[in-house]
Amino acid sequence: MKIYKQFYINGKWVDPVEGVNSFDVLNPSNEEVIGQISLGSAKDVDNAVEAAKNAFNSFSQTSVGERSGLLGK
Repeated sequence: MKIYKQFYINGKWVDPVEGVNSFDVLNPSNEEVIGQISLGSAKDVDNAVEAAKNAFNSFSQTSVGERSGLLGK
């Protein structure tokens, strides 16, 4: 079973701001628990949104070829 305790924000894996509450990830065909994922707080969402806003300006100015290369990493 895979357990994901961190979030990928601004190019880095970071711990949740407010503890580590999590929920089970279920296989929809048989309801078997196949993993766990951390629940994010409003602060975690704010951090992710701020990082996305900061990245948007430079990313939106790149060509389609450059974007596809960046997303393929």
